[in-house]
Amino acid sequence: MLNSIITLPITLPTLLICLVTAIALGIFTALVFSFRQHHSKSFMLTLALLPMAVCIVIMMVNGNIGAGFAVAGTFTLVRFRSIPGTAREISAIFVDMVIGFTLGMGYIGIAVVFFLLAALLTMILTLVNFGAPSKIEKQLRITIPEDFDYNELFDDVFAKYTEKAEMEQIRTTNMGTLFELSYRVVFPDKRIPKEFIDELRTRNGNLNIVINDFTEMMTL
Repeated sequence: MLNSIITLPITLPTLLICLVTAIALGIFTALVFSFRQHHSKSFMLTLALLPMAVCIVIMMVNGNIGAGFAVAGTFTLVRFRSIPGTAREISAIFVDMVIGFTLGMGYIGIAVVFFLLAALLTMILTLVNFGAPSKIEKQLRITIPEDFDYNELFDDVFAKYTEKAEMEQIRTTNMGTLFELSYRVVFPDKRIPKEFIDELRTRNGNLNIVINDFTEMMTL
């Protein structure tokens, strides 16, 4: 069951078995990683097709060490997505690649066992909300005019409505006429008081204020 089914030269039945298995596991992987999560249609399609693509490439270089190193180097340079993705999406891509590599070597049993374990672990950890912060943490971006002194400008507002507020970045925008201040803020509960936003607006001249979920982002 855990032995490779590939013998050289590769036969058509062997090729079809590996590719069909790759497609099935790719679709199941897309469904598992979309459990209680929202992903774009293009990303779901990528997860469904990636194992088959990796599988066929590995089959073509099977037994050729030089070509194998070249392919490995190529994969390190490929940007699977043109926009940043969450850590969960990066994990889904790596799971897909492992499945494709394993099937490309003909180890169908190992690929299925790996998928089942990865799927079970992903669903369980999602259901128990593993790794969720105990408090609500947000990224706050405030735009102020360039002639404002940003030091301690909002300290009393933060002390009133948040448990913690740390400035992480200062950058100029609009040809240097504005500052954008980025903070990591922790609220005591899930509610973001309207009064908090109103008081910030009175301090920054009613310029832009943006609050986002603080999510780990990576780019491949």
